[in-house]
Amino acid sequence: MALWGGRFSQAADQRFKQFNDSLRFDYRLAEQDIIGSIAWSKALVSVHVLSEQEQQTLEQALNELLASVRHDPAQILQNDAEDIHSWVEQQLIGKVGDLGKKLHTGRSRNDQVATDLKLWCKTEIPYLVIAINHLRQMLVDTAEKHQSAVMPGYTHLQRAQPITFAHWCLAYYEMLTRDVSRLNDTLNRLDVSPLGCGALAGTSYPIDRQQLASWLDFSSATNNSLDAVSDRDYVMELLSDASIGMMHLSRFAEDLIIFNSGEAGFVELSDRVTSGSSLMPQKKNPDSLELIRGKVGRVVGALTGALVTFKGLPLAYNKDMQEDKEPLFDALDTWHACLDMATLVLEDIKINDTKCQESAKQGYANATELADYLVAKGIPFREAHHIVGEVVVYAIAKQKALEELTLAELKTFSPTIDEDVYVILSLESCLAKRSAKGGVAPSQVKSAIIKAKQDLSKNGR
Repeated sequence: MALWGGRFSQAADQRFKQFNDSLRFDYRLAEQDIIGSIAWSKALVSVHVLSEQEQQTLEQALNELLASVRHDPAQILQNDAEDIHSWVEQQLIGKVGDLGKKLHTGRSRNDQVATDLKLWCKTEIPYLVIAINHLRQMLVDTAEKHQSAVMPGYTHLQRAQPITFAHWCLAYYEMLTRDVSRLNDTLNRLDVSPLGCGALAGTSYPIDRQQLASWLDFSSATNNSLDAVSDRDYVMELLSDASIGMMHLSRFAEDLIIFNSGEAGFVELSDRVTSGSSLMPQKKNPDSLELIRGKVGRVVGALTGALVTFKGLPLAYNKDMQEDKEPLFDALDTWHACLDMATLVLEDIKINDTKCQESAKQGYANATELADYLVAKGIPFREAHHIVGEVVVYAIAKQKALEELTLAELKTFSPTIDEDVYVILSLESCLAKRSAKGGVAPSQVKSAIIKAKQDLSKNGR
């Protein structure tokens, strides 16, 4: 039976019921709805709506229901209740009779669902942080193993300057660190309880909402009832966090897809995260990474859809707001699954050090070093840049690397070039010179790994 039938003389059309009901997805809020109901029962004692004995009876029945739900959440979907709130109330009445009908006194589904969803988000965010930290740890472990693997760094997908695979890993570590920070910021802002705000104007019972908030482990209670029941900023923030996090994973996946290609051959993916072709027996496809890259679209789409849904809603609650849950649930599920898959990809990845180094030596990645060398000899950078450009054109025509040019050849472009240039043009020198904080010098990479391990040990476990 619906919670609102008294006003109506006709039953809802079955097609409307199917269109309107939300139990098929908001059943995921069952635990939160029960926990919120227990706290509300305590609040009703404080305003003399329930006796201590009545509250204890309700709490015992709700705890029994909570244990049952945790054991078998799928049972909820066998019911034809309108939503999770209706289902919980029906089950409670079935356990304690008419006493169960008193629980909704002074409460609206508007503040109830807002509370449930915030409680669910408070539960889900720590799990996401754990998944991100697992990937962060895997990136640091991979970096530590491959500090000596030199590879080309790219801009515009053109070889630019040499880096190490470890430095590449640590770049994604930094992105994921910001993802954790964003989630923690979101958690801090959503940690405010809307329970007790009623439908929109507040409850008519003198309930201590701050006490109620503390029972639910919220840091405080909301300040404005109208805002509290219509606020879904935290949904947008979480969808934004997920979209940015998925964008990071998509870039990670794209890099590894390129590194894994036959043309690059920098890495080899494990058989555990690849698949084959139904036609071409030689194929080993990076489907795990392609799916990570592909799934970002549904998460960004969820954010866009939610923003469009809410952008024109008047205060306070509107049924449009029921559309907040499906995209949120799907987006966070997707993000979590992709984090786990990215971690699995790194577990058994193989780095082809030889191929990486060979590629790093190609493409004139040490051209900037030659320009810096000329600057150190007193030539203005713009002039040095021009000189090196001419050297590169000559080297391409001769099909030689810069370090393969003779001193006589180099001197035709600038008489200041001497024998000491060859040390400067080596890969080792290219890396070692970038020793400022955050650079690719081995000493800096080693320090970054040590710091990351310390941070994970302190904050990431």
